Amino acid sequence: MAAGDAAILLPYQSRWVEDRSAVKVIEKSRRIGLSYAEAADAVLHAAAAGGANVYYISYDKEMTAGFIQDCAQWARAFQAAAGEIQESVLEQGDRQILTFVIKFDSGHQIQTFSSNPRNLRSKGRPGERLVIDEAAFVDDLEELLKAALAMTMWGGAVHIISTHNGEENPFNQLVTDIRAGRQDYALHRVTLDDALADGLYQRICQVTGRPWSAEAERDWREALIRRYRPNEAEELFCVPAMGGGAYLPRSLVEPRMAEAPVIRFEGDRAFNTAPEPSRAVQMEDWIRDELLPLLAGLDRSRRHVLGMDFARSGHLSVLAPMEIGATLHRTVPLLVELRNVPHKQQEQVLFALGDRLPRLSGVKIDATGNGSYIAESAHDHWGSLVEQVMFSESWYRENMPPYKAAFEDGTITIPQHDDVLEDHRALRLVNGVPRLPRSNTGGGAGERHGDAAVACALAYAASRSESAPIDYRATGITRAGIDAEEAPDYRAHATGWGAVGGGVDTGGF
Repeated sequence: MAAGDAAILLPYQSRWVEDRSAVKVIEKSRRIGLSYAEAADAVLHAAAAGGANVYYISYDKEMTAGFIQDCAQWARAFQAAAGEIQESVLEQGDRQILTFVIKFDSGHQIQTFSSNPRNLRSKGRPGERLVIDEAAFVDDLEELLKAALAMTMWGGAVHIISTHNGEENPFNQLVTDIRAGRQDYALHRVTLDDALADGLYQRICQVTGRPWSAEAERDWREALIRRYRPNEAEELFCVPAMGGGAYLPRSLVEPRMAEAPVIRFEGDRAFNTAPEPSRAVQMEDWIRDELLPLLAGLDRSRRHVLGMDFARSGHLSVLAPMEIGATLHRTVPLLVELRNVPHKQQEQVLFALGDRLPRLSGVKIDATGNGSYIAESAHDHWGSLVEQVMFSESWYRENMPPYKAAFEDGTITIPQHDDVLEDHRALRLVNGVPRLPRSNTGGGAGERHGDAAVACALAYAASRSESAPIDYRATGITRAGIDAEEAPDYRAHATGWGAVGGGVDTGGF
């Protein structure tokens, strides 16, 4: 739709119409006017001399009739040269399929079907468009898409619009595949609250002649939610029903596990009350004895990334390095677990590990709460390689499906350990979003909280980022690590990444 026409629509409608992707999908709340906006765009496309036919499919007669009437209304509003709505019946074996058609002087038409006609396979001339409305409710969406996607070969487009109809529905599987990166389609999402934020209720008041107020909008929203209960999450907030159980079940995780070390350091009372220099020396010894021998075996030709889930007490801090193989297979060669360890010593371990990861290409660190200190310190140390992650529903929604897809596709390997398995099994669908619930996941005194799963997910997210390995000249001065000969402490020094000096090259061990 032209820029001048976009003001007619609300912002979320405009964003949808202006997206010219070959295949675009939207999960949406009910009754927010997406089909109405689609009708406007369909008229402009069919009425234009350089446009093409538009085909519309939904699951019942009322929806197709409503769409074609909206198209007729938009045709009059745009003063598009078009004929009257024509109604006909297609004979398909022993079935009769009702169709509506509007023909334009451009030579193109908008045609709607009340079910899934097999003759869709004959469509697909250059520029033609197919709209599948309430896709979660049509018969055999998967077969329909097989036929529909052929339309894109000659510059056509497929628009898929729907509210959700269950977690196992093919529409939700399609949305999940897009988020996981399995399908390169455009994805939009508009909940009731998203629509209200973009002015939905104000537009309703404008059309119906009601006075608008914030209080009236709040009352209208609450009444609508009550009307849809107990299905308001699915109908209004894009949360597919029937969620439950482990997001990453044992049967999916165990086959992707292989023997690899999980090393642990737990700070006791004496350690935590000791002066910081004393703690630093003790941590140096642990790093030298436990961590460095494992890092010496890493493949120095491969890129590596690092994820860290932070905790100060109670739960664990987990550091998960990840190798990106030549075939893009991700491998977690080891895990480091820290319990009840002060910030400075966690920083000590983080820098010792990260500085020795070959071709370090990305770091994502939990910056929630007290984790902000470690994340900020890492950013000071490694610069733009580091993302300070503030966990949110949107972060989990965007990053957990690709992580799950790696297990489904067999492109990831993690350490074989019961605690690591249980941490992954702790992930649940909470309001339709894969994340950790509040409860712990065991581990001795019940003080794990999916920590290893989150660290590995952060590493996987880092492996998918656009960062590149740092190209640097060695300073000749140890950076927050142990010199094999002098063994200085692990505190960060002013000389670090980007500084140039003389002395021994510490790029190795």
